[in-house]
Amino acid sequence: MNPALLHLITTHVPVMGTSFGLCLLLLALLRRSEELKRVALLVFVVAALLALPAYLSGPSASDLLRRLMPGMTMDAGDQHAEIAILALAGSLVLGVVSLVGLILFRNGRSLPTGWLVLVLLLALVACGLLSWTANLGGRIRHLEIRPQVSAVLVCAVEV
Repeated sequence: MNPALLHLITTHVPVMGTSFGLCLLLLALLRRSEELKRVALLVFVVAALLALPAYLSGPSASDLLRRLMPGMTMDAGDQHAEIAILALAGSLVLGVVSLVGLILFRNGRSLPTGWLVLVLLLALVACGLLSWTANLGGRIRHLEIRPQVSAVLVCAVEV
C-alpha cells in the first residue's frame, strides 16, 4: 500500500463519520432521545480521533504524487493542505467538546440544550470544512471536478 492510497482510505472516515454524526444528532434532537444524542457525541469523538491519521498521511501522499507526476502543478494540493489544517482543527474541537459533554453529563444526567446547540454548530462547521477539504483533494487528480477544466471538457464533448 502506498502513501497516497493510505491517505485516500483514511480521509473518508472523518468526512463520512462527522456527516453521519450530524445526521444522528439531528435525529436525536427530533426524537428527544438521550441515547442517540450520546451516540452522536461518541461518533464525533471517534471521527476526530480518526482525522489525525488522515491529516498526518497527507504530506507523504503529496510527496509521492510530486515524484510520480513531475512538472504537474500542485496548486490544488497546496490549497487542500491549507484547508486540511482548518478541517483538522474543526474536527478536533468538535471531538473535544463532545468528549467533555459525555464526561460532564454522564450517569443519567441529560445533556443541556445549550451544549447540544454548541455541538450542532460545531458539527455543521466541521462538516463544511471536511467537505471543502475533500473536494479540494479530489481536484488534485480528478480533472472533471475542476471548474476551469469542466468548461473545456464540455466544449470538447459538444464538438
